[in-house]
Amino acid sequence: MAQFTKDWSTKIKGYNLNIRLFLLASFMLNVGMGIFMVIYNYYIRELGYADDVNGRVIAMQATATAIALLPVGLLSDRLGRKRLILIGSIVVAGSLVLRSIGVAEDLLILGAFITGFFMAFVQVTSIPLLAENSKESERVHLFSLNAAMMMAANVIGNLLGGVLTDSLHTWFGISMLESVRITLLIGVTIVCFGLIPLFKIKEKRKVTTFSAGRLSGFKQLAEKKDSLKLIVLFALASLLIGFGSGLVIPYLNLYFTDRFDVSYSLVGIILALGQGMTAVAMMIGPSVVKRFGEVKAVVLLQIGSLPFLLLSAYTEILWLAVIGFLFRQALMNAGNPIHSALMMRLVDPSMRGLANSLGQMVFQLGWAIMGPVSMGIVLMYGSYTGYAIVFTITACLYLIGSVYFYFVFGRKQKDIPAPLVVEKS
Repeated sequence: MAQFTKDWSTKIKGYNLNIRLFLLASFMLNVGMGIFMVIYNYYIRELGYADDVNGRVIAMQATATAIALLPVGLLSDRLGRKRLILIGSIVVAGSLVLRSIGVAEDLLILGAFITGFFMAFVQVTSIPLLAENSKESERVHLFSLNAAMMMAANVIGNLLGGVLTDSLHTWFGISMLESVRITLLIGVTIVCFGLIPLFKIKEKRKVTTFSAGRLSGFKQLAEKKDSLKLIVLFALASLLIGFGSGLVIPYLNLYFTDRFDVSYSLVGIILALGQGMTAVAMMIGPSVVKRFGEVKAVVLLQIGSLPFLLLSAYTEILWLAVIGFLFRQALMNAGNPIHSALMMRLVDPSMRGLANSLGQMVFQLGWAIMGPVSMGIVLMYGSYTGYAIVFTITACLYLIGSVYFYFVFGRKQKDIPAPLVVEKS
């Protein structure tokens, strides 16, 4: 444990100012978003809408993100990361205000579209920004730290979201609708404070073939066929996982309240524990990579999550459902930073934005398509059978995605170069 702590401490001290500023901003943004996302499904219910509206809102947000990710990825390779992160974060904050005070269904769906579209600006540029401010040998640790801090921020946000809502309703005697609305606006305020460190990031643009302006984007893509092929292979893996994720993850809060009739505060605590477990798992991820390699580490973590997913699918005992949720959450998500680090290492530096955006685009496409399907199944079959069906389908898709990842990238393990210290931050 002492060596583990020393290893991480040494790594963190070696990161430059831009990375530390981004990590601070990311932490605050995710606290605010953690509050918002854990409660927003309930806000729609408190307005009197059926759960199919929740499905349409989730689908619209995911669709908007999918639409924006690819062009924003190409744009970020040309214009730089900081500018797009700032634009995206500012507009997202404004859209969250709209969604917190909006009542009409069309307004809720419009707000979801704006959030999803401009959230893509942040999602696409974050990983390339970290990659460009770090050495290659640092990236597995850095991406794991970034993901773990996001999870830790979500722990705080999830806890605050549930507890604030119930406390405002109980202690101040205001309606549950107003309690939820105030909590959402508190989350938005924290998001706004997270913008401050982003302004202090100093970005030095590197001269690349994209910024030289001599070749069209499509011609450059054609000249980098190997990287383009890798990007497509990574994207197919993300698509399979995205289809499975879209059935379950957006509605975990509804799963706990529908099947077990628990309070918002308890749901917030459960989801926060899940984020905490994930943060710990992500910090351990680099140790798994050292032992098994990147490809096997991703596959082992993902497959290891499946029994716990199925436990949550079929149990009617709350504490078993919580255990299943916690371990599924931790194991499945622990492979994400490893996946990102591998992708950033293999893809040509001038195409990192494209690689990240395409992968996230197809993942969001999975959410956009499967979100309404999930709620339709639950409405048709009820809170036990409905969730059991969607969780089982998700397990099958995760298994297919993991096997695909192993056979596509595992066979090439010998051809994947080990990380070298070849870049300077």
